[in-house]
Amino acid sequence: MANPCQLLYCHCAYAKVVPREVKQEVLKQLSESGVAFDAVADLCEMSARQDPALLQIAQQENVRIAACYPRAVKWLFAAAEAPIQEQTHRVLNMRTESAAEIVSRLLSTEEITSSNEDMAAVEETPIEETQVEEP
Repeated sequence: MANPCQLLYCHCAYAKVVPREVKQEVLKQLSESGVAFDAVADLCEMSARQDPALLQIAQQENVRIAACYPRAVKWLFAAAEAPIQEQTHRVLNMRTESAAEIVSRLLSTEEITSSNEDMAAVEETPIEETQVEEP
C-alpha cells in the first residue's frame, strides 16, 4: 500500500501567472474530495521571506505540490534554504496542465519515486515569457 501523500496547493496570489480558472477548479475539486491538504497564498512570497514552513514541507516525504513550473518551485525552496528532492516531492504545473490532470495526479495513490518525471525534467523545461497581470 502506498504511503499517504502530503498535498500542498499554491494559489499563486501575487504573480498571477497561473490561469485563474485552473487554480479555482483545482482548489474546488480538492476541497470537495475530502482529502486533507495545505493551501498557501503564494510560494514565491514564502520563499522571499524564508518562511520556516518551507523547511517543514521540504523535510516531509511523499509530497505533491500544485503550483507552477517544477524548476521554479525547486528554486524557490532552495532560495529559502529548504531544498526539495525529486525522490520525495512531485511538483505539478498548473500553468501548463488542466485542472483535471492536476487533481488526478494529486489524488493518485502512486508513490513518488526517484524516477519522478516532473523533477527530472526540471532542467529541460524551456523558459516561457509571460505577461504579469497588474492588480
